[in-house]
Amino acid sequence: MKRLVLATIGGFAAAAFLAVPAVAADKKVESKDKAVQGEILDLACYIGHGDSGPGHADCAKECAKGGQPMGLLSADGTVYVLLADHEDAAAFDKAKDLAGKKVEVTGEVSAKGSLKGITVHGVKAL
Repeated sequence: MKRLVLATIGGFAAAAFLAVPAVAADKKVESKDKAVQGEILDLACYIGHGDSGPGHADCAKECAKGGQPMGLLSADGTVYVLLADHEDAAAFDKAKDLAGKKVEVTGEVSAKGSLKGITVHGVKAL
């Protein structure tokens, strides 16, 4: 009787183990990334003083590298808070070097109330 129970449990465990990769393989994750063009802002100067544009680029870069939050001002006037990807922040770090410049940011856009953000997966200068 014990052998039958152990064999049954072992069979279920093997079936579950083998079924997991098949289920995972069938699940295709579609990218939610969106490309948004605009100027990378340092939000401290933009919100506090309205500073942006080429004349403010050096200050924006220094503020971003110093830890000030960054945003992306799109052509339609929407400001997205730039968010680092928890698993790979390389693109977010690259965005700091492009503060004050026109760029295209690729990432997942999200919103909470009236606040919009974009998790940065890619960034390139325009």
